[in-house]
Amino acid sequence: MTSSRLAALGDEDPPLLALARRLLAVAESGLPSMLLPGGEAFVFTMAGHQAPDGSWTLERRGTSTRYAAITVLGARFLPEDRQRAVLGGRTAEEFAGLLIESLPAVTNLGDAALIAWAAAETGHPKLSDALARVTELDVEGRPQYTVEAAWVLSAFAAARDAVDVERRFAAARDRLLHSRIGDSPLFPHATAPGLVPWYRTHVACFADQTYPLQALARAHASGDGDGDPEALAAADACAARICELQGEGGQWWWHYDARTGAMIEGYPVYSVHQHAMAPTALFDLADAGGTDFGAAIRKGLRWMTDVPELTGSRHREPMILDDLGATWRKVYRGDPKKAVRAARGLSTRLAPGLRLKSLDRVYRPLAVDRECRPYEFGWMLHAWQAGGI
Repeated sequence: MTSSRLAALGDEDPPLLALARRLLAVAESGLPSMLLPGGEAFVFTMAGHQAPDGSWTLERRGTSTRYAAITVLGARFLPEDRQRAVLGGRTAEEFAGLLIESLPAVTNLGDAALIAWAAAETGHPKLSDALARVTELDVEGRPQYTVEAAWVLSAFAAARDAVDVERRFAAARDRLLHSRIGDSPLFPHATAPGLVPWYRTHVACFADQTYPLQALARAHASGDGDGDPEALAAADACAARICELQGEGGQWWWHYDARTGAMIEGYPVYSVHQHAMAPTALFDLADAGGTDFGAAIRKGLRWMTDVPELTGSRHREPMILDDLGATWRKVYRGDPKKAVRAARGLSTRLAPGLRLKSLDRVYRPLAVDRECRPYEFGWMLHAWQAGGI
């Protein structure tokens, strides 16, 4: 079965269809190695180590509940036998059940929201239990990180047809919409003051944009009636702005000024943004009736093999490692203690729009982060396998 998204990509740009299929094959081959022994949990990251002969191996590090939930959200679009292949012999619904059983020990709102979202999308019978844990952790009136607040809304939107969540859905929807600063189309890093130091309250990352626009698009598409035009318009405006700022090489930049809608610092450029997070959010927006940003999706995907930061450099290396079942995590400046981001964050707090361009010459983006994380492949599956035809 070919997804409608892959079919459309093949019509628009056949070489990119081959790239997308290549990446999906890497995801399916890499995810089983990211399961911990016992097959009931996923690692936080796989760290690359190079041998003297130039070959690479991957080392499992840590455990991540949220990455497991994101993997379930993506794997659910696969046929059952392939779900079992990437989820340790379980279907997406069965693995969602494992995550639901872990909820009493889950204290992070984002983790709980992702589990509830996965439960809703897989039709798990204990969805109500998962939503109840989200409600327990989401204390009314308390500021939340925007990404986690967006996941809460996506979970409630996915559950609307199965469970009565209307009051909580409306509160989650309003919280996201009201978090924006003035008339800026972008979203801040937190929904209200109190979580972020004063000098960084204006700095928002790429994830702070994609997850809210995705959630608001899904909110519009959920339920009965005419949807939610205000939510859809907010999602569209956010998407339009990040697409307007997209780099010439297809880069999805990392830090933005939530007050003005300007870019603060572009690097790192993350692979997951290029092949998964931007596509899944922008596809969901188009599916909900919003603007079709397919050209920007294709431009971003192309970066995976045409990395301008490394072109013509002795640092050039592939970002996709087919035999290893991995994509390297990001291209970054290699500046000590993330000095460029810190300097630009502080300078734009005092003078919006100040770029400190000399930093671009001193710290060029030539470093590669040789890690790979499960959620990168989970969102990749979600982006490109949805919409089966």
